[in-house]
Amino acid sequence: MRAPGHHRRVVVVALSSLITVLLLLGWFLADIGDVVPGPLTVHNVQSRALSAAPAVRSSIGLVRAADLSATVSAKAVASAISTFGSASGLGDDYSVAVSQADGTIVGGHDADVARQPASTLKILTALAAASRLDMGSTLDTTTYLDSGESRSGTPTVILKGNGDMLLSSGDNDPEHINGRAGLRSLASLTAKALRSRGVTTVRLAVDDTLFGSVRSPAHVGENNDGGLYFTPISSLAVDGGRQWASGKAPTNPDVFDDYPTLSTTTASGAASVFVARLKEQGIKVEGQISSATAGSGLTSLATVHSATLTEIMAFMLRHSDNTLAEEFGRLLALKMRTGNSPTGAVTAVERVLRSLKIPLTGLTMADCSGLSPGSRVTVRTLVAVQEMNLGAHGVAAAAEGLSVSGLMGTAKDRFGDSGVNGLLRVKTGSLSDVTSMAGTVSTKSGGVLAFAVVVNNPKDYESARAAIDSLGVALAGL
Repeated sequence: MRAPGHHRRVVVVALSSLITVLLLLGWFLADIGDVVPGPLTVHNVQSRALSAAPAVRSSIGLVRAADLSATVSAKAVASAISTFGSASGLGDDYSVAVSQADGTIVGGHDADVARQPASTLKILTALAAASRLDMGSTLDTTTYLDSGESRSGTPTVILKGNGDMLLSSGDNDPEHINGRAGLRSLASLTAKALRSRGVTTVRLAVDDTLFGSVRSPAHVGENNDGGLYFTPISSLAVDGGRQWASGKAPTNPDVFDDYPTLSTTTASGAASVFVARLKEQGIKVEGQISSATAGSGLTSLATVHSATLTEIMAFMLRHSDNTLAEEFGRLLALKMRTGNSPTGAVTAVERVLRSLKIPLTGLTMADCSGLSPGSRVTVRTLVAVQEMNLGAHGVAAAAEGLSVSGLMGTAKDRFGDSGVNGLLRVKTGSLSDVTSMAGTVSTKSGGVLAFAVVVNNPKDYESARAAIDSLGVALAGL
């Protein structure tokens, strides 16, 4: 005989199973329709294809496989440094250090004298940031809907930046770092979300609060003639604030050599572009753009994603982008809670470098980019940073972003010897009274070296720069 209630339990189990099946079916259909997040979709998926190589270089012949344990002749290194030191136009205010992959200094000149480094200082910021930040993460730009009461009764869309200063004004571009996230794409997604809620008229506010009130190192303007080399960091910007003259914008947004004037109102400029894109989508935008803070509890409408921090760091190093270097310092400061300011950024970089056992005797960082006057560093410190990039203890993002001789970045047209194409990965530095370089070398005999050279107050700038190139060629030939 069946127990009392057995029939009822059977019915309950059956109904529960049916409800579960219906819920799963509903989630399946919602996922396909992109109503809820998930792996399924019926829409076209944007895929990233590898672009063709921008240039083809002739073969230089095979070099031996790199051997991190290989030693190099100290006598040969001393000869290369001596030749460098005798170059006309160099002057006496210079330092050189060359180390093997294990960190052993095998040659140098005034290695412990702190000198102004120019943009080679960026390798300190890069190593520190890459050691602590999630380099696979992105800097997302998001829109929120604030339906709270306003004087006009019109809901407000808040455009919140999270540090992407390489937005494009157009569609998302999976092929490039600069412009990976596009304001037209964000506007399209936002307009769709608004219309689904029956909203066709909004006001716009921008949340540019991420980096606080102090956006620039104190004296960076002294080396920023014409506003060509730095603009205050912000939570969002289009193309880093570059204002290209008509017809001068590069075809490839990741590759360019010119320095157009930079906007000093990058966040509001990006917001203005976004307003125009919303209007193109049929959304009416009332009034002027205002400032706001996107607090908790707001409805998220849409998000676009930047390139990864690893890719952005490569862009920063290869273009020697001062603004992005300062931003990496600030992101590190926020991570380490050393203060949301240029001083906090420097503190964070130095703290991480100490934890990595980088020698910092004589170091003074006026900023995180090397553009401000007043920074001082020894080549011993610079070469120690580059030595970190050679071993398994190195940080990939800080090494992979370096310019490559004959191929990419500021080193693409340096050295003047096709025989060293691809053998040097370097960061260059240039100010009116400084020319410098720090990097790693794969020697033709199979060894690997790290080196750094800083020249201050050269008697002839171009001659000193050429001498640095000749030193790099000599080291590659060992």
